[in-house]
Amino acid sequence: MQILIIGAGRIGRAVAEALVDEDNDITVVDTDGARIDEMQNRLDLRGITGSATSPDVLRQAGADDADMILAVTASDETNMAVCLLASRLFNIPTRIARVRNSELRRYPRLMAEEGFQITSSIWPEEALTESLLKLIEYPEALQIIEFAERRAMLFSVRAVAGSPLVGRPAGDLALHLPKVPARIIAVFRRNRRLDLSSDTVIESGDEVLALSSGRDVRRVISELRQHEKAIHRIIVGGDTQLALQLAHCLNGPESRRSYKINILVDDKEEGRKLAPLVPKNTLFIEGSLIDEEVLESAGVDRCDLFISLSRHDETNIMSALLAKKMGASRVIALTDSVTFSNLMQGTQIDITVSVTQTTISELLRHVRHGDVLAAYSLRRGVAEALEIVAHGNRTSSRVVGKRLADIDLPEGVSIAALVREDPATQQPEVFIATPELTVESEDSVIVFVPNKRTIPQVEKLFAVDVGFF
Repeated sequence: MQILIIGAGRIGRAVAEALVDEDNDITVVDTDGARIDEMQNRLDLRGITGSATSPDVLRQAGADDADMILAVTASDETNMAVCLLASRLFNIPTRIARVRNSELRRYPRLMAEEGFQITSSIWPEEALTESLLKLIEYPEALQIIEFAERRAMLFSVRAVAGSPLVGRPAGDLALHLPKVPARIIAVFRRNRRLDLSSDTVIESGDEVLALSSGRDVRRVISELRQHEKAIHRIIVGGDTQLALQLAHCLNGPESRRSYKINILVDDKEEGRKLAPLVPKNTLFIEGSLIDEEVLESAGVDRCDLFISLSRHDETNIMSALLAKKMGASRVIALTDSVTFSNLMQGTQIDITVSVTQTTISELLRHVRHGDVLAAYSLRRGVAEALEIVAHGNRTSSRVVGKRLADIDLPEGVSIAALVREDPATQQPEVFIATPELTVESEDSVIVFVPNKRTIPQVEKLFAVDVGFF
C-alpha cells in the first residue's frame, strides 16, 4: 500500500514506525527539513520537505499513485485542507485527518463529502479521554479495551503477591472461576513475553493480559490483585482544555456518579475564559503542577487519583512523582516517550498514557488489510489486538469451518474470543476461545498479535481466496 503521511511530529513519526515494516511504501511530508532527515536516516521511507497544502509538493510526494493519505499535523486547518486537495486533485481513495477541535464534531457535513471530503476523522484528545475514563472505572488496570459493545473486554494488570492466582499456574484461573468466561492471553515478565501455557506460573510483578466477558472483569482482576478503592477525588492539570473535557465526562448530566474534581490552571487568562464552562463539583485552582504549595492547597494528600496532562513529558513525570510523594493514592502521567514510559515501570508512577498511542489505535483499523473492525495498539505499539471478520467458507477461507486448535496461526499469535450474532436476539454473543471452538462465517475474531511484524501473516490468514466475492 502506498501511504502519504503529512506531518513528521510525534504522531507522524509513530505512525510511520508502525507501518514501515509491513510492506508499505511510506512517504512523509513536513515543512521541517531536520525532522524529515532524521526519519529518513532511521527508517526505510521517503521524505519530502515542503508544505502539503501545495499541490506541487503533494505530486512530488507521489499523490497521483497514493492509496491513502494520513494528515496528522498539529494544525486542524492544514489537515482538513490537505484532505480536500487529496480528493479534488489526486482522487486518493482514503483520506484521514487528525482533528483536535471537538467543536467540529457538531458539523459532520463540513468534514464529509460536502465539505473537506475527509473519509475518516481521528480525534486524539477524545480517544485519550476515553482511555482515562476506563482507567478511572477500573483503577487496577494498566489498559482496558472493549469489544462487542462491552460484552468482551481485554485488560492488562500488574500481578500482586498474595492474590489467588499469583504463585499458581495460569490454568488455575478456570479452576478458581469455573463459571466465568475468561482467558489469560499473555504474560510479560521484566518486559519479555513468556511462552504461555496452562502450566505457566504467575509471579508478582508480571504484567498479565486477559480477556473476559464485560460483566466479569472485576472477578478476573481480583485473581491477580486486590481491588483498589473506588476513585472519587481527582486532581488533574497540565492541559486545561483536556482536563475540562474529562471533567464534563465525569460530572456531566449523563454521569452515573459524582466526582470531586480539582483542575490546576497555570494560565490565569485561560482559566477566566473557561470558568463558565466548569461542570458541577469541579473547581479551578490557579497554579503550577510542580508547585508543592499549589498541590497541597488542592488537597493532593486526600486525592484518589492525580493526572498530569502537560505537553511536556518531564513536567508530567515530575509532577506525578511529587503528587505521589505528597500522598496521592494513584498517579497517571502523560508521556509520548517510549523511553520515559519504560523507565517509569516499577517506580511510584502507577500508569503512563500516550496521546500518540491512542491516536495510532484509531488509525490502525483504516490501514490494516481485510475486514478489520477494530485495531488496538498494546504495550506502546509493540503488540496489537485486532477484531477481524471471518468471511468465506471451508473452501475459500483458511479459518472458517475450522476448530481453533487446527488453525495454523503465526508464532505467538493467539485467538482470544469469537463474537457471533445470536439469531434469536440479533445481539452479539461472545465465545471465549477454546481448542474445540469452531469459526463460522461472519464471526468477529479477536486476535492477539504480540509482534506487529507478524501482522501481514495474520492478514493473509484471514484473506478470502480470489473469486469468493
